[in-house]
Amino acid sequence: MTDYAVVNPATGETLATYETATDAQIQDAIARAHAAAAIWGTTPVAERARVIRAIAEGHRARRDEFAAIIVREMGKPLAAALGEVDFAADIIEFYADNAEKITADQPLDILGEGTAVIRRAPLGVLFGIMPWNFPAYQVARFTGPNLAVGNTIILKHAPQCPESAALLEEIYRDAGLPDGGYVNVYATNEQSATIVADPRVQGVSVTGSERAGAAVAEVAGRNLKKVALELGGSDPFILLSTDDLDATVQAAVDARLDNNGQACNGAKRFIVVDSLYDAFVEKAVAALSAVVPSDPAKDDTVLGPLVSTQAAERLQEQVDGAVAQGATLLTGGTREGAFFAPTLLADVTPEMDVYREELFGPAAVVYRVADEDAAVALANDTSFGLGSYVYTTDPAQAQRVADAIDAGMVYVNVVLADSPELPFGGVKRSGTSRELGLLAADEFVNKKLIRVA
Repeated sequence: MTDYAVVNPATGETLATYETATDAQIQDAIARAHAAAAIWGTTPVAERARVIRAIAEGHRARRDEFAAIIVREMGKPLAAALGEVDFAADIIEFYADNAEKITADQPLDILGEGTAVIRRAPLGVLFGIMPWNFPAYQVARFTGPNLAVGNTIILKHAPQCPESAALLEEIYRDAGLPDGGYVNVYATNEQSATIVADPRVQGVSVTGSERAGAAVAEVAGRNLKKVALELGGSDPFILLSTDDLDATVQAAVDARLDNNGQACNGAKRFIVVDSLYDAFVEKAVAALSAVVPSDPAKDDTVLGPLVSTQAAERLQEQVDGAVAQGATLLTGGTREGAFFAPTLLADVTPEMDVYREELFGPAAVVYRVADEDAAVALANDTSFGLGSYVYTTDPAQAQRVADAIDAGMVYVNVVLADSPELPFGGVKRSGTSRELGLLAADEFVNKKLIRVA
């Protein structure tokens, strides 16, 4: 019996199952990764960069195969799945391009005579626990910087993505990593705790839910391990002014429906100034209503199913609960199996459950606010602090709002603008670390001081 299975969310059909690892296999994975760390950590940076570049090339060579797997594992529309594999390759290549910069000595100005530098050295074996919503991208942003600095990887992918996990291990192996440089494990939660606790493992990275992050962080804390957390979000989309309302509404809709609404940094709360509220709502309802969930394997599909029927049922409970508590359903709110219609709720108040919850699917809440101060206050009134979006024609206002928002990322007049060089991460209950960009390479590295008299 195993939790690892490919279940096509569009049909509910179980396509394949994978056996959970034995305890002996877990111990073998740790031993191999630990042995590889001694080799990979002392491999010249230029050679590491060559292998990392080959990993990126492996993604591109198997692009169509990988995208098809993603479609059947979690229901991502085919065009988006192809784009995800491309982006994962770009991320990995970014770290190949910047490996020398990442690992270069950092000279320090000192008060006494002599010299001092910070030299970045690998920690050793890292354990990554990855989610189902971006099977290629999430892994790339963890492995890219950490392989560049010389760490080795044990990777537990989501139970919904065992086929992606197997393909990734092949890509990393075929690129020329030493045996154990990247090891896939179909681990249980209990086995994952064993890996975190093992003294040969130096750190753990989790991308997932608050519950999963808290559980892993508890084990890591007991064992004095560095832990990086990338968790949920309820990102605000703040509209204060615009010279093209149609384009702004489309941006809001795109930022909500991306990845079938299953992105931690999706725009989930539309916060609109009073003078634009009615027109925004009218256009947003029309735009959302025009999107019909359909077969994710088709080239022109915009919105596919949620990852499972259970996920769609959870979203249905949240939407129905909001309406029962007094919210207004402007459009959507219905599902068929794992397919969920684009949904917009209004008249949500702080007393309602949905005011505090993350909606992980194609559903958003729209709020009317009086002015900039009210918009910022509402945006910050959440336990999350991942990303945010601000639309305004006033550059000074954009800077004020960006400074005032309590989040790890602020995008002004743009959505879906993630890029390999831009750090990704949040504050509050959204996480504790940064991935992507050069900052990612400082998460799991020994910043060693070398002082010479």
